[in-house]
Formats: sequence, structure tokens, C-alpha cells
Amino acid sequence: MIRCTINATSRLLDVPAMRRLLDVLREDCGLTGTKEGCGEGECGACTVLIDGTPVNSCLVPVAHIEGAEVLTIEGLHGHPLQDAFVVHGGAQCGICTPGMIMAALELERGSSLDEIQTTLAGNLCRCTGYSSIYHSVKAGLDRLP
Repeated sequence: MIRCTINATSRLLDVPAMRRLLDVLREDCGLTGTKEGCGEGECGACTVLIDGTPVNSCLVPVAHIEGAEVLTIEGLHGHPLQDAFVVHGGAQCGICTPGMIMAALELERGSSLDEIQTTLAGNLCRCTGYSSIYHSVKAGLDRLP
């Protein structure tokens, strides 16, 4: 049994300790917003926050979240970054979008384009060419308090 908090809800997970966090989130918790792009930690589509740190959930055994707080895209509930991706066309197919948004959460209002690009460097997109993603992140950050 693994005790943790996922999206501000206490959970007791009865799953094998070495199962991938990605699979537990999607299959056992029904949180399908976290996507699998590569399954090898190369694309960032499965990015979630564990105790505030972005991680590729496809690489994390669920045992590592014992006592931790996990935040997935479902836990954001209308965050300015989510709204900006809709308004500014930051998403096309949508596979990379949750991971991009989760990775961008560590950025602050007023972050430069260079800071945005560096923060999102571990997240791959196969559709947009990145400019709309960067613009969406910048617009979302500008709406932060």
C-alpha cells in the first residue's frame, strides 16, 4: 500500500511498488490527462509534479511517491496557463500539452523567452513548431498574480 496525495486528495494505492507512476495515474486513478508519448523519459508528455518538482512519470516507480504530493494536469482547475494554451493555440494534437503546462509551472510572471525555452527543453512537440507554445506560456505567465 502506498499512501500519497494526488491533486490534493489523500490516496491509498494498492498497486505493485515498481509499477510506473504514469500507469497508476491513468489506469488506477482515472487521471488520463497525463499522456504517454515515448515511455522512455525523452518527450516530457507525462510530466507531473512530485512535491513541486517536475518529473517524467513514465520513469518513476510508484513506490517513490510514498508520502508525497503529486499534481497532475487535472489538479490545476483552470490555471492561466491552461486558458492561454486554448486562447493562443498552444495545442494541436494535445499529446504534449499537459506535460508542457506542468513543466511551465515552475516559471514566474515576467519570465523571458530564453527562460521559457530552457524550462521546456525536455518537452517535445511534433505539431506546432513551438512558437505558439512559447507564446501561450508567456501569455499565461502574464496572467499570474
